[in-house]
Amino acid sequence: MTMAFTLPPPPVLTATGHALLLDFDGTLVDLVDRPDAVVVDAALVDVLQRLMGTFDGRVALVSGRSVAQIHAFLGEAVPGLSVVGSHGAELALRGEQIAQYRPAALDEAEQAFRAAFAGDEGVVIEVKSLGVAAHYRMAPGRAAEALQVAERFAGTDDLVLQEGKMMVELRTGGHDKGSGIAALLEHEGFAGSVPVFAGDDVTDEAGFAAVEGMNGKGVLVGPMRDTAASCRLDDVAAVRAWLGKMA
Repeated sequence: MTMAFTLPPPPVLTATGHALLLDFDGTLVDLVDRPDAVVVDAALVDVLQRLMGTFDGRVALVSGRSVAQIHAFLGEAVPGLSVVGSHGAELALRGEQIAQYRPAALDEAEQAFRAAFAGDEGVVIEVKSLGVAAHYRMAPGRAAEALQVAERFAGTDDLVLQEGKMMVELRTGGHDKGSGIAALLEHEGFAGSVPVFAGDDVTDEAGFAAVEGMNGKGVLVGPMRDTAASCRLDDVAAVRAWLGKMA
């Protein structure tokens, strides 16, 4: 990983030969207290639609959210958008989803989270296709308790504990954003392209490492930190401006 005083901004990509891969929360939209409160504005829809044309469909969202969640936000507005969901465990290629198995332990973990935080509106339980998360952005004092609940289930049915920005998640193991990106790039339409991936969270580091290893570029969004990315943008607004130059 690189820890420099700063990193350069990413280049304005030529459409030929590149695949544009984008995290969602904290990269395309600002982080909010409740994950279901995200608003996808018309400007974002417009730029994604234009990028789909510019890059001949080689645009994908790479998210910790499930494919279904991303499609609920953008599926109808940006038809044919590919999605790597659930931290690499799900793949929807140009809108067509590849089914995955949901372990029973995820339902048990969801029940445990809901029991632990019953009546506390500051902790939001998010259920995904292949994961369950507790967001405590509105109740940071309950972070340790959320982690304790998650630790009880880590390893059961091969579940993996994943910490993120003001949240803790249990998800299916054997996958990360790097493996999900690699799987996407094996499919027709993306195969042979040079990937560029932008993301903001520590969960994006596996994706950065993967694309950098494919002669692509990782783009860290947010403050400088120890990272596998080779480029950086300050915030969501800077990402939007960069995308606008390529659309």
